[in-house]
Amino acid sequence: MNIKKINKRLKKEFGGRVSAGFKNNSIVLTGRLDDWQDVIEACRMSVCKDKNIHVVNDIEFTGAKIPPMRLPKISDNSLEGQSPDVLIIGGGISGVSIARELARWKLDILLVEKEADVALGASGRNDGEVHPGVDLGKGSLKQHYVLLGNRMYADVCRELDVPLNFCGQYVGFTQAWLKPLMRLFAWQRRRIGVKDTTILSEAELKKREPNLNPDFKFALYNASAGSVCPYGLTIAYAENAVQNGAKISLNTAVTGMEVSKGKILSVYTNRGTIKPKIVINAAGVFAEDIAKIANDRFYSIHPRRGTNSILDKKAGSLIMGISSIKKIELKKTHTKGGGILHTAHGNILVGPDAVETYEKENTATNAESIERVFAKQKHTARDLSERDIITYFTGVRAPTFEEDFVIERGRSTRNLIHCAGIQSPGLTTAPAVAVDISKMAVSMLSEKMKVEENGSFNPIRKGVPVLRDMPLQEREKMIKENPDYGIIVCRCEEISKGEILDALRSPLCVPTVDGVKKRVRPGMGRCQGGFCSPLVVQIIAEFLGVPLSEVRKSSAESVILYGETKGGAVGE
Repeated sequence: MNIKKINKRLKKEFGGRVSAGFKNNSIVLTGRLDDWQDVIEACRMSVCKDKNIHVVNDIEFTGAKIPPMRLPKISDNSLEGQSPDVLIIGGGISGVSIARELARWKLDILLVEKEADVALGASGRNDGEVHPGVDLGKGSLKQHYVLLGNRMYADVCRELDVPLNFCGQYVGFTQAWLKPLMRLFAWQRRRIGVKDTTILSEAELKKREPNLNPDFKFALYNASAGSVCPYGLTIAYAENAVQNGAKISLNTAVTGMEVSKGKILSVYTNRGTIKPKIVINAAGVFAEDIAKIANDRFYSIHPRRGTNSILDKKAGSLIMGISSIKKIELKKTHTKGGGILHTAHGNILVGPDAVETYEKENTATNAESIERVFAKQKHTARDLSERDIITYFTGVRAPTFEEDFVIERGRSTRNLIHCAGIQSPGLTTAPAVAVDISKMAVSMLSEKMKVEENGSFNPIRKGVPVLRDMPLQEREKMIKENPDYGIIVCRCEEISKGEILDALRSPLCVPTVDGVKKRVRPGMGRCQGGFCSPLVVQIIAEFLGVPLSEVRKSSAESVILYGETKGGAVGE
C-alpha cells in the first residue's frame, strides 16, 4: 500500500479534487465530487492488495442530497432497560441465521430490525440462487464461505422445511475456440474446491436445456448450483430462532450508542435503551452507519441496485436450471444483466443488473433496468419475452469497495462484531458465516461469563403445510380435519384460508398483507393479488379482531384505503 501512488492516480484523474490519507489502518478519501460514479471510481482506484486495509469514503457528494435512514413511526419503551447477552442489529439472512446459531447456547439473544418484517432488504430482494462459487477468486472470504455454505444448504433447508432445488448452473458460450481455455478454467476451479465444475458439449447442453440459444457450442456447468426462496429461508431462520428462545423486535431502529473506553455501554432505539454485553452489526447497507456510531468505522459501503423480473408460471418450462451467456470480447463492454433462473416456486426469474447508487433505500424499478436485462438474456434464451412478466422488484446490495465480506471483531470497540459487506453470494454463505460469527460471540462472552450449550435446542422448524403440493388423499384428509383448508382464497397459487391462518399463528407473526404474502404466497400469482387481497385483509382483520381499516399492507404507514374509485376498484 502506497499512499503517494494512490494520490498520484487520484490527482491525474480528478485534478486534486480528491485525496487519500492513511488513518487507523484504513485508506480514507476526502474531497468534493458532484458525480456519484466519480465517487465510486475514486474509491475503487484506492483499493490496495492488503485484505486488512479497507477504503473509507469521506468524499463529500455534492450532486444530490443523500437521504437519511427511514425510521419507524412507532415510539415506545418496550425495550427500555433490557440487557441481552447479544444484541443483533439487522433482520436479513445474516442477522437471523446468526440468531438461530447462537440459540444453540443458553444466551439472552435480542435481534432488532427497523422494518415491519424480516427480509425486507436485500435478503428478500435477490434471485435466490444457491451459488457454487465458480466465479470467485481463491483467497477471498466470499470464496471461503460459499464453498462451506453450499455444502450446508441441503441440511439447513431440510431442518427448516424450506424448498430447495439443486437445478444446476449453465454458462453458455457461442465461441467454440474458447472450449480449450474453459477446460483449463474448469480444471483450475476444481483444484480450488469447486469440484463439480465440468464442460458440457453442445449436444449434452441441448439435451438438458433445449430452449437455450441454439448457437451455444458448449457450457460451463455446476451441478451444485440451486435455487431457494430467499425471503422464505430468512423467515424460516427467524422462526426457528424464536422457537429456541431468541427474541425479535421489529419496527426497531438503532439511533445511537453510548461508547466509552472502547466498549458499547448502551444502544439507543426508538423503543428504548438497551444495554447489551456484545453487539453484532448485521445491518446491511447501514452496517457502515452502525460502525460509525460504535466508533469502529474502518470500511465503507457503496449501495448497488439490482432489478429482477418474475415471469408467469406458464413460462416456467423455458429453462429448468440457472443459465446465462458469456462472451469474451476484445473490447471491454457493458455486460451486466444477471441470468435466467428457474425458481423454487416454478417461476422464471430474469436478472439482476447492477447499478451504483447513493440511495440506500430506493427500491423503485426503472424501465431501463428491465430493458437492459432482457436485451442481454434474450441471447441466453431467445424465446424469453417481457410479455410474461407478472411482477418485478429491485434490491439494494451492500458491497465494500474491496468487494469482499467484513467478518471480524471490532478493531477499536471490543464488544462488537461486524458481519458487513454482505452481497452476492451472501444468501449461500449465510449458514457458514453464522457458525463463525456465533463462535466469535461465544468466545467474547466466555471471557466474562460461563456460556453453556442449550440442551433443548431444536433445529427443526415445521413450515405451513402446502396443500397444492400434497397428494389428493392427504389433502382431503387435512380438509376433513380442518375445513378452512378447503376454502381457496388465492386461485392463482391455490392458497387456502387454513394456510393463511397457519401463517398468522407462526412463531413470528406479521399480520399484514405482505407478511402473509411472503409466508404462504397469496398474491404471488398472475393477478398479483387482484382477486385475493381483499379476502386476505378480511382474514387478518378477523384474526386480530379489528376493523378492516386497521389492517396494513406492510408497515404502519402503508394504510389501505377503501371505497369506490371511478373504476370501482379498491385503492391503496
